[in-house]
Amino acid sequence: MVLWERAAGWPARVVAMKPAIQFIQGTDEQTIPDVRLTKSRDGTNGVAIFEFDQPSVFDSSAELGDITGFYMIDEEGMLQTVDVSAKFVNGKPARVEAKYVMRTAGDWDRFMRFMERYSQANGLQFVKN
Repeated sequence: MVLWERAAGWPARVVAMKPAIQFIQGTDEQTIPDVRLTKSRDGTNGVAIFEFDQPSVFDSSAELGDITGFYMIDEEGMLQTVDVSAKFVNGKPARVEAKYVMRTAGDWDRFMRFMERYSQANGLQFVKN
């Protein structure tokens, strides 16, 4: 998603946006996830699994509605999936897991660009196991 802003009499300019993750469109998730990545040996596909412990979406979902998907938003646009599940402990929501599947090398590259931006904005680092 690219935002454009036009001041009276001035040409349009791009406004930088902070990368965000959302479960409800328009509401940024405040909890920083743990992320696990797998990639096929030939590099043609991969999977990213995001795990959120006590995500803030549970605090706001009563007013804003249900989780509608998993949205990763940055200056290039939006990556999304509907593969989202919630874990409950003693009847209360405790964790959300989202799975994002990358089917091509291009999908993988785009995802990694998002993660680089998101990581820089949120103080995450990549650790290879």
